[in-house]
Amino acid sequence: MYKQLIRCTALVLLGLFLWAGHAGAVDFEANTPAVTRLKQNMQQRHNQLTPFYDTGAVGLTRDGLIVLRDANAVPLSGRQAVNALVAAENQDRNALYREIALANNHPEWENDIRSTFAQRWIASARSGWWYQQGNGTWQKK
Repeated sequence: MYKQLIRCTALVLLGLFLWAGHAGAVDFEANTPAVTRLKQNMQQRHNQLTPFYDTGAVGLTRDGLIVLRDANAVPLSGRQAVNALVAAENQDRNALYREIALANNHPEWENDIRSTFAQRWIASARSGWWYQQGNGTWQKK
């Protein structure tokens, strides 16, 4: 538990360090109409995805997306629906990173914003959820 806390703290500090090199502060909470719509979509979808995070079927990737990590944890009859949820979530996550970069007038920051959000998603994941480490291996939180 202590090692996980240190790891999460290190990730947050790393994200802050990466942004220290950028002129001005990055507004991760940019509130444009597009960002608001994307966040609302993602919040509504989160309730549908939670059972799949809980079973380990869906995991958080190191690049700020999600993936159907263990298809066997989903009945065959439900896989198409889960794949559709994952695709919709990833589409909105990609758009969110792009919109936040645009809202900050720095589209070139999109990859850094993605990395910071990836760290945030993993840090805020519930115990028992799966996430991808920097080297690509999967870890249960």
